[in-house]
Amino acid sequence: MKLYVGNLPHSYTEQELTDLFSTFGSVVSAKLILDRDTGKSRGFGFVEMSSKEEAEKAIQEQNGKEVGGRTVVVNEARQREKRDNRSSFGGGRRQY
Repeated sequence: MKLYVGNLPHSYTEQELTDLFSTFGSVVSAKLILDRDTGKSRGFGFVEMSSKEEAEKAIQEQNGKEVGGRTVVVNEARQREKRDNRSSFGGGRRQY
């Protein structure tokens, strides 16, 4: 089960994220989302736990807790919405 982890300190590393969640079970993967231009953390990431039970325990224990001076948000990750290929600035052709 994949978890969304938000409001992380920008100095946090993927190893620290793994360590934070490994106390609740087996972490399959931990990924911080980085800014495309600067390469710095955007303050959120995703953690995949090996079972639903472990993930639910991690949500229960970590959501709303303070990590590095910030109150983190932990919940089940939602499926990413499919994006339209067209730009939001037009780009599409009008049909007459």
